[in-house]
Amino acid sequence: MRIARFVLSLAFAAGILAIPAPSPAQVAVGVSIRIGPPALPVYAQPFCPGPDYVWAPGYWAYGPDGYFWVPGTWVLAPEPGLLWTPGYWGFAEGAYLWHTGYWGPRVGFYGGINYGFGYPGVGFLGGYWRGGHYFYNRSVTNVNVTVIHNVYEKRVVVNERNVTRVSFNGGPGGIRAEVNRDERSAEHERHVSMTAEQNRHFEGARGDRSFLASVNHGRPEVAATPRSGEFHGRGEDRGRLEDRGRNDDRNRPPDSRDRSRENNGRESYRPPSARHSDNPSSNPRLEQKHERDFDKMQRQQDAERQKTQRRNEQEQQKLNRQNTNQQRQDKLQRRQQQQTDQMSRKQEQQTQKLQQRQEREHQKEQRQESKPHGNGHNRP
Repeated sequence: MRIARFVLSLAFAAGILAIPAPSPAQVAVGVSIRIGPPALPVYAQPFCPGPDYVWAPGYWAYGPDGYFWVPGTWVLAPEPGLLWTPGYWGFAEGAYLWHTGYWGPRVGFYGGINYGFGYPGVGFLGGYWRGGHYFYNRSVTNVNVTVIHNVYEKRVVVNERNVTRVSFNGGPGGIRAEVNRDERSAEHERHVSMTAEQNRHFEGARGDRSFLASVNHGRPEVAATPRSGEFHGRGEDRGRLEDRGRNDDRNRPPDSRDRSRENNGRESYRPPSARHSDNPSSNPRLEQKHERDFDKMQRQQDAERQKTQRRNEQEQQKLNRQNTNQQRQDKLQRRQQQQTDQMSRKQEQQTQKLQQRQEREHQKEQRQESKPHGNGHNRP
């Protein structure tokens, strides 16, 4: 009876300490939990509900009844300019400890955990703040461009050999990642704790037994929600336990997944100036023209890359049939790599020229709008 009472009190303490508390930095909190958290479930990201929402990935928390899933969700930052660094589980001295997440001007260390949707394990690729507004990388975040205009596109190359669903750092089977210099610097910057909105989201998940790992066996029925606390409404995503390599495709909107295959994993960047602006004085027709020009150029570039890839594959197959020696194989690969590099440089120059031309057109339009209208003069 005494042992059972001790275990019960220990679990209750774990539940209390799992609640994120205000902290000036990301510190480890928790008790001696001897069993690591389950693997991260596979899920799709719901559409962003509106401008300036930031994605907070889902994670496994710990309560009196063991691990439970806190669904990923879109949240508003405490103030413009702050980004979310997710929390993570770390193994130290024989126990698993929770490191709380925080808001800050930069994304810091989050254990090397691949949370997806712009959090590949190191750094952040999901978006950035500019002029008090958040710009979304639509290659890794799910945004409706008819609703949200502050978007750009920077493709992310995923090394599928390093893709994993492991949800903790260190220990047996854990992620082997250490803090780098930039992440160390970010830890010493000003931090803001979880918002009241995030805390309510956490409490709602903790109070729902369907999120317990002992109930869902690591497959939460609802793995992500468009708004915090909405676990059973429209738009939530049901978790799946599948191959994580395929999950990285699901971390992107459907159209960008297709373009990523065509692009052969190469990174490309859609400049924000080529997208719609929230500036009420902007010209929608000009913005749409720029959008069409950029899409046309990108389709041409994708077609050129596909053509080059097919030609390279045909040459490689021909050499394989001829059973050529390694020296000729290496020579072909070097030549193909040189051609690929030349094509990439040319396409980057095309993108820069298009961006410069569009910026000149914007400036010309602004100068025309700033000219006084009419020929008369105001009389007193």
